[in-house]
Amino acid sequence: MHAPKPPTVISVAGLSKTYAGGFQALKNIDLTILRGEIFALLGPNGAGKTTLISIVCGIVNPTIGTVTVDGYDIRDDYRAARSKIGLVPQELTTDAFESVWATVSFSRGLFGKRPNPAHIERVLKELSLFDKKDNKIMTLSGGMKRRVMIAKALSHEPEILFLDEPSAGVDVSLRKDMWQLVRELRESGVTIILTTHYIEEAEEMADRVGVMRKGELILVEEKATLMRKLGKKQLTLELSAPLDGVPTTVANYDIALMNDGRDLVYTYDTKAERTGITTLLEELKRAGVSFKDLHTTQSSLEDIFVDLTSR
Repeated sequence: MHAPKPPTVISVAGLSKTYAGGFQALKNIDLTILRGEIFALLGPNGAGKTTLISIVCGIVNPTIGTVTVDGYDIRDDYRAARSKIGLVPQELTTDAFESVWATVSFSRGLFGKRPNPAHIERVLKELSLFDKKDNKIMTLSGGMKRRVMIAKALSHEPEILFLDEPSAGVDVSLRKDMWQLVRELRESGVTIILTTHYIEEAEEMADRVGVMRKGELILVEEKATLMRKLGKKQLTLELSAPLDGVPTTVANYDIALMNDGRDLVYTYDTKAERTGITTLLEELKRAGVSFKDLHTTQSSLEDIFVDLTSR
């Protein structure tokens, strides 16, 4: 029995955006986000990640294409679609003279939701902000301001949360706190889409990863599948004596001499039925090459990403 696939919560079809000067920020994007997943949009700066988020959130109009959020068209049913979404933008824009409590409560009111002090209190506690609830925002550190932005985005109980570069300018401990919060939100049923160029962020949290480059979505894949599909392993043999060149008998392997001839590095595909390691070692033994140690390493999402975006 297969578990039923979770329903689509965001659907983007044939989406392109060309700005007045002729710059094409997005090219023909098709993307489906499933309810309750954590989806990471990866890509270098200028790849189009923020433009895509801004269109889904109704801040920027697409040139062509359609976007629906929980069945509502982002243009025809703007208010209904937008009320489903919480957005934590990259830029910290907060009313500096307001208290934390007032700002977050006001955000809820903007979406036409009745006051719910219990919900605001819960959100502030989850974000370790409750003891700062009466502080003016201007007195807070950058990390705390970022938490206030998240609290504002969650004030109206959205079902979908967008985090645009959540770790930008944030210290490591806050980053870990945020990851924890994101997981808790997902457990409570919130769908989360984050943009990042911190690979570790995607590797740590995402269920699926989309890679953007120059306005195009070049790949969307389950994170585990991506790691498996594009992940290469390397076997490093530390040789007993340095070699001047790769022995001719193993020249047809993807093998290279490194570390001034002291290491032989063999790159093999993790998907292949056979790694070829056994035959390689036999060939080396026959060629009289002995080694004192061997170890394997596997490529991280970082290596994969660099590989993809540089192609």
